[in-house]
Amino acid sequence: MSTHPQLPPLVQQVRAAVPPDQPLYLVGGAVRDLLLNRPVHDLDFVVPGRAIPLARKLANALGGNFYALDAERDAGRVLLPDGHAALDFVAMQGATLDEDLAQRDFTINAMALSLHHASLHDPLGGAADLRAKRLRFAGSLAFANDPVRILRAVRMAAVFGLQIEPETRAALRAAVPHLGQVSPERIRDEVFRLLLASKPATSLRTLDVFGALSKLFPELEPLKGLQQSPPHIYDVWDHSLHVVDKLGTVFSALDENYPAEGVGELVSGLTVLRLGRYRSQISQHLASELVPGRPRRALLLLAALLHDAGKALTRSVDANGRIRFFEHEARGAELIEQRAQAMHLSSDETELLRTIVAHHMRPFLLTHSGEPPSRRAIYRFFRDTGAAGVDICLLSLADQLGKRGTEIDQAELTRTLDTLRALLEAYYKQAEEVISPPVLLNGNDLMTELGLKPGRKVGEILEALREAQAMGDVPDREAALAFARKRAQAGRN
Repeated sequence: MSTHPQLPPLVQQVRAAVPPDQPLYLVGGAVRDLLLNRPVHDLDFVVPGRAIPLARKLANALGGNFYALDAERDAGRVLLPDGHAALDFVAMQGATLDEDLAQRDFTINAMALSLHHASLHDPLGGAADLRAKRLRFAGSLAFANDPVRILRAVRMAAVFGLQIEPETRAALRAAVPHLGQVSPERIRDEVFRLLLASKPATSLRTLDVFGALSKLFPELEPLKGLQQSPPHIYDVWDHSLHVVDKLGTVFSALDENYPAEGVGELVSGLTVLRLGRYRSQISQHLASELVPGRPRRALLLLAALLHDAGKALTRSVDANGRIRFFEHEARGAELIEQRAQAMHLSSDETELLRTIVAHHMRPFLLTHSGEPPSRRAIYRFFRDTGAAGVDICLLSLADQLGKRGTEIDQAELTRTLDTLRALLEAYYKQAEEVISPPVLLNGNDLMTELGLKPGRKVGEILEALREAQAMGDVPDREAALAFARKRAQAGRN
């Protein structure tokens, strides 16, 4: 770990644009990451004095845009033209820099770097904690003052490979009952940061050890000890966390922007062989955002965590002793919709999560039909799921990988991948033929040409026509009219 970090070019630009008599300190995670030689993105600066006027001047000097973040706290933001970096400037909280740093969450985030002198200010020993792989609160009231730091502590411990020291663990555990006092929006944002960080399943298990996970996702508690029949080797709780973990394996194999770490050779080899041609499309899909700042990948990880929550409400045992969970997808869809609303997700995000969970068994059922998916089955799958069908394909693969532990049934995995390849090929390569065939007739055409009256019958004929087009049975408008006429006459008989 470097104790004299080299200032990145962007920080040097800021230093050059600041008057020599203006003290300015780089603080927080950026300093920590510089010491660890990690990439630095967004930058936080502390200003002794007025921060907003300085941020406004720097925005002009650097050719960026200025935004007032919080006038009461005297905080401003500079967004640079390339859109890849945000510079936040905040007035010093307290009479001295030491007082400001003492109000932060953890010692490793309570360091400051003077821009003019390139000297490290570390009153709480954050650098020593980094070297010792230790996570320690900056003050004994860190969690009591802001319980959302519970999630942040667990995430940072996983990301940086740190051990939470005993006194910090005790304070963290004591603050868990106060998580309910935190706004849903702040909890939501920290949950997604945790899911998007490395080792999310490990972080979730750690939150459970502290008793915090049941506060965030009470739907998971009934899954503990809920046994399943073979080939499952885990109860529903452990299976759910393994699916979150295996989804990372799927991302590594198929997402070109995701780090390929810890991917089993057989799994990644087969996955790339059969689905790798769609890596670019899948990468764009996972990076897309229904709401700015929340990529689709994060929502899929949340769906993976809760995909089997409905099993606690649907468990039964048949005459042969086999455990069943009939219609657990439908109950699970209701539960994740309620959770999404409680987290104040958008209506589009809520609908995406509901759709993923409601249909997550579809690829499995198509695989175990014994036949390759027909054009009709593929059409109906995407008719019901739309773009969420891509997410469902990825979740379905992780779901299978999360059943057997380290054991892999290569034949079953191959069959699953063949099904997913057929679905993704249709979506990405044959959309106009199989997924969304061109409109040959509309409702007005049917009423004009066939003398039909407005009503449900018109919609039924149009849907049947689209399905027939997807199957390749209706190539043109003339054939479409003949098909519609036959369906209309059949309805009158």
